Amino acid sequence: MIDKLLRNPLALAGAFVACALLGALLFALIQAALPGVAGDRARIETVVRNYILEHPEILPEAMTRLQERDTQRLQKAQDDAQKTVPQHLTALRTPYAGAWAGNPKGDVTIVAFMDYACGYCRASLPGIDELLAKDPNVRIVYREYAVLGEESIVAARWALAAAEQGKFRAFHDALYAAGPSAEGIAAAADKAGLDKAAAQKAIKSQAVEKEITANHQLGAKLVMTGTPSWVIGDQLLYGARDYAGLAEAVAAARKSK
Repeated sequence: MIDKLLRNPLALAGAFVACALLGALLFALIQAALPGVAGDRARIETVVRNYILEHPEILPEAMTRLQERDTQRLQKAQDDAQKTVPQHLTALRTPYAGAWAGNPKGDVTIVAFMDYACGYCRASLPGIDELLAKDPNVRIVYREYAVLGEESIVAARWALAAAEQGKFRAFHDALYAAGPSAEGIAAAADKAGLDKAAAQKAIKSQAVEKEITANHQLGAKLVMTGTPSWVIGDQLLYGARDYAGLAEAVAAARKSK
């Protein structure tokens, strides 16, 4: 058990949280059950510590219960977010400059929230390309959702600058291939044929700043805890999607009209 925790930082963090919760609960129970020691914190802490050491099997159970509770809370929040999608559709479906692909009059719009440092986003690219090739009646709107650090934010700014020059897709594909480092951005800018001087001005502009902020606000309202996240038709979806998954969601969106 200890070896598994040490190999998994998230599990280790969960164990610390579980221990803290257990300790607090036992502390409160002892205070209530033994009024005579209520003011003796040291004695109570000793009782709590000894109990946990004598019954370590309660830690995995506590972690499981904590994970189940957090999963249920997240699921409820995402279910509630789904109900709010219709009120955000105009903002979701309005691309920033040229940050879109496919049929501009397509009967189904896919809104893709992506981050250039996200491996799951990169894994979803072949599915998007296949969908665009096979379905001439879809439109993709790309929303820059930089959530994985400063490199992601810089990359997102450059992508929006490319969108202003009508070269979003070329830059987008090249940057996913190169990675969102400074060198990767420079290589993608060269491959897409960007006017770098104009791009340098754009990445510092209020328009780009406003778009980055607006996307984060939309993502928060729709409980997007990671990337990629999608709105396909009016359905909110989370996680990587291959061609089959995207095509199925598009078909469902058409059927619901």
